[in-house]
Amino acid sequence: MKTVSWVIGSLLTAAAGLALAPASAAEAQPYRFDFGPGDKAPGYTQVLPTTVYTPERGYGFEPGTVVTGVDRGGRDPLRGDFITSDRPFFFSVQVPAEGNYRVTVTLGDAQGETTTTIKAELRRLMVERVHTKSGEFATAGFIVNTRTPMIAATDDIPAGEVRLKAPRESIQEGWAWDNRITLEFSNEHPAVCAVEIAGVEVPTIFLLGDSTVCDQSREPFCSWGQMLTRFFKPEVAIANHGESGETYRDSIGRRRLDKILSVMKPGDYLIMQFGHNDQKQVAAGTGGPFTTYKAEIRQHVDAVRRQGGIPVVVSPMERRGFDGNGRIKPSLADYAEASRQAARELQVAFIDLNAMSIPFYEALGPEKSKLAFARTGPDKVDNTHHDNYGAYELAKCIVQGIKDTRLDISKYIVDDFKAFDPAHPDSVESFDVPPSPVVAVEKPFGN
Repeated sequence: MKTVSWVIGSLLTAAAGLALAPASAAEAQPYRFDFGPGDKAPGYTQVLPTTVYTPERGYGFEPGTVVTGVDRGGRDPLRGDFITSDRPFFFSVQVPAEGNYRVTVTLGDAQGETTTTIKAELRRLMVERVHTKSGEFATAGFIVNTRTPMIAATDDIPAGEVRLKAPRESIQEGWAWDNRITLEFSNEHPAVCAVEIAGVEVPTIFLLGDSTVCDQSREPFCSWGQMLTRFFKPEVAIANHGESGETYRDSIGRRRLDKILSVMKPGDYLIMQFGHNDQKQVAAGTGGPFTTYKAEIRQHVDAVRRQGGIPVVVSPMERRGFDGNGRIKPSLADYAEASRQAARELQVAFIDLNAMSIPFYEALGPEKSKLAFARTGPDKVDNTHHDNYGAYELAKCIVQGIKDTRLDISKYIVDDFKAFDPAHPDSVESFDVPPSPVVAVEKPFGN
C-alpha cells in the first residue's frame, strides 16, 4: 500500500486545460476523474494529491487543501485508490457553459470504513452522510446548477448582467457565479475514488429570496435554500438566485428576476420568499405589505407565467422572539398575510413557512431554539439568520409544503423523506451535517 500526503499551496503544475467549446451544459463532453495515486482507469483523468486547480488545467483541488492519496492495489484501478483527508477539502472543475450538470461520485475503501458528506458550490448540501463498510463501495448522484451574471437577450428581456453586490458576491460568494463546479467533501473518513460530471437537461426549481433563502457562503450562517438540495433526486436541479438583504423590488432592480427568466424553460418552477427586508420600505415610506409588496409579488408571478414557468409564493418565516409565556411574538404577520392573499388572488401555490416556523421554534423553547440560529459569539445569537440545523429543519418545512400543495415536483422528492411536523422537529443533538471550514467575519445583509 502506498500513502502519500501533500499540502496544496501555490505550486502550479503545467497541464493541458479542459476543452471549452459547447454553448450549453447539455452539449458538454462528460468529465471523468480517477482519484488517487494508483493505476489510472482507462478513459479517466488522474487526480493526485498534488493536482491543484489552475485555469489552464481546468480542474484540481482548491489552494490550501490538505489531502492524502491512498493506493490499496487490486484489479480495479477505479476503486483501488482514493483521496481522503481529516478535514473538509474542495475539488473544482471548470465547465464550458452555465446550466445543469449531473455529478456522480464513487466512494469507498477496500480496507476500511468510510463516511462522506458532499456539498457543492456555496455549501449546498447534496449528499448527507454516505457510509460504506470495509470493502464496500457506493455511488452518489446529484445535480449542480451553475450560472454567470451575464443575461442573454430574449424577445422580452434585454441583454445585460445581474448587478452583483461587490465585494460580497464577487469575492466571498464568487463560487456561486464562476464557471466551475466546486465540490466539498467532509465527514469522519471521506474516501473519494472517482468523480464524473456530465451536462444534462432536467427541470429546474429556481429560488429567489433574501438571506434566509440564499446560499450563505460561510459558517455559522445557513439558509433553507442551500439545504433544500439534499431532499431532491438527481432528476431535477435547484438554482438558488436569492441574495442577502434583498426584497421583491431588489430582485427586479438588480435583474435577478431577469436572469432567471432568461434561462427558464416551460414547466420550470420559481419558489420565492421575501418579507424581512421589505419591512424597511415601510419605514422609508416607499412600501407596505398590502400595497407595494403584493403588487411586486404580482409582477413576479406574471413574468414567470409569461415564460411558461410555475410560480410558488412562500411566506417569510418568523424571527426568534418569545413572550413571557414561551410563545413567539409575531414580527412578520402582515407580510405573511399579504403573501397569503396575493397567492390566493393570483391562484398560485402557497407555502406558509411563517405558520410552520412558529411551532418549530416553540417546540424547542426560548433557550433551546438558540441552537437553530447562528451564534456569532459565546453569548450572541442572530435571531433572524439560521445555522445548519435550523436551515435543515426549515428546508423540511418547504418540502412538506410542496407535498401538501401537491405540486408536480413532489415526484422528485427523495424516497427517504418522511412526513415532517414542525411541532416535532428532529433532535438537534442527533443532527450531523459537518460544518464547512470557512467562518464569517460579518453577518449577512438584512435583518
